[in-house]
Amino acid sequence: MAGHGSRVFISHLAGVAVFDPNGDQVGRIRDVVVSLRIGGRPPRVLGLVVEVVGRRRIFLPMTRVTSLESGQVLTTGVINMRRFEQRPTETLVLAELLDRRLTDTSDDTEVTVLDVAMVQTRVREWEISKVFVQRGRGSRLRKNRGEAVTLDWSAVTGFTLTEEAQGAANLLATFEQLRPADLAGVMHHLSAKRRAEVAAALDDERLADVLEELPEDDQVEILGKLQDERAADVLEAMDPDDAADLLSELPGDEAERLLQLMEPEEAAPVRRLLSYQEDTAGGLMTTEPIILEPDATVAEALARVRISDHKPALAAQVYVCRPPNETPTGKYLGMVHFQRLLREPPYTLVGSIVDGDLDPLPPDTPLPLVTSYLATYNLVAAPVADEADHLLGAVTVDDVLDHLLPEDWREAALHGGEHHDTDQESEAPDGQ
Repeated sequence: MAGHGSRVFISHLAGVAVFDPNGDQVGRIRDVVVSLRIGGRPPRVLGLVVEVVGRRRIFLPMTRVTSLESGQVLTTGVINMRRFEQRPTETLVLAELLDRRLTDTSDDTEVTVLDVAMVQTRVREWEISKVFVQRGRGSRLRKNRGEAVTLDWSAVTGFTLTEEAQGAANLLATFEQLRPADLAGVMHHLSAKRRAEVAAALDDERLADVLEELPEDDQVEILGKLQDERAADVLEAMDPDDAADLLSELPGDEAERLLQLMEPEEAAPVRRLLSYQEDTAGGLMTTEPIILEPDATVAEALARVRISDHKPALAAQVYVCRPPNETPTGKYLGMVHFQRLLREPPYTLVGSIVDGDLDPLPPDTPLPLVTSYLATYNLVAAPVADEADHLLGAVTVDDVLDHLLPEDWREAALHGGEHHDTDQESEAPDGQ
């Protein structure tokens, strides 16, 4: 355990693994819960928000923490796995305190919170002791904007004031290594105000990746708070099928307004996807599979597959077509699986090794038949072509799963269980 007087900066705890007494990993820290106190007294640290399997968040009281050293957290006793729900008297340090603009009471200058530190008191409680700030409106991501200093908690004021335009640079710096799905989990648990601030701070590509992982309600809420021009830019950065799914949740006139603001070449595939029924191959497909001409070599195909922007399911095979090479393509000739590419010499032409035995799916193929097709032929993606054999896109197994799972599966993955308790006596499993 960090000893009495040892200072722990809370941003350093983000993502740290939490282990039970047997040495098994429970999850990872996503935030720290504190209770602000009156009279200038430092906030009391109540516990940690820990993300466990399934991206569900639980509350771990500080009374259960036995060690905060060596880049890991150790716990003792039974861990309550009920879902964490923030109470009105509680504050999340990373989500709500970072980037706040405060006043240094020594000279009335404005400072921005970069981090806060907690320390264990003589009575073995944890409390916030220091605030690491930058003078002016700077942040970790905006250097040379003022001196960074560490102040006592009592030396600043303004934590309890409502801030309408709180930044998000330091919060994002804390979670910059997260995958889009995990950052989506962080954003989902923020307040609507904070969610909008974080979305405003993300670049278009990163926000597009995160939106694709959020529940539909969160997607619509965030998109609705963006300026129309930026909303159109973010939609352009999304995969066309995900952009179409999001636009389908908006009123028709609003969706059309955003489509009009998108670049025509970006809007065209989205419009095509919107013309199909949602639960058909056409409605499920992406319009950007890996497409090659028959005289392309295996080496070229492998180079395309290696591009990191391609999702694994799409990179599992390439589709061989006559020009043009963008959907709708020229005549579809067949596909070549990644494993076959690995077995052939690099100079081999992909046109000589295509698998043309599997007929592509018509765009109006219903979801159950799409599922059967993938299962029957052990595929992670299937081609979709029109009656004239023009490749329209490909249906991937992840998109099929999105539609087979309950509509609120993303929400369910982020929520589960009940409320948390801060008292040890109420931490026992239900019924004990």
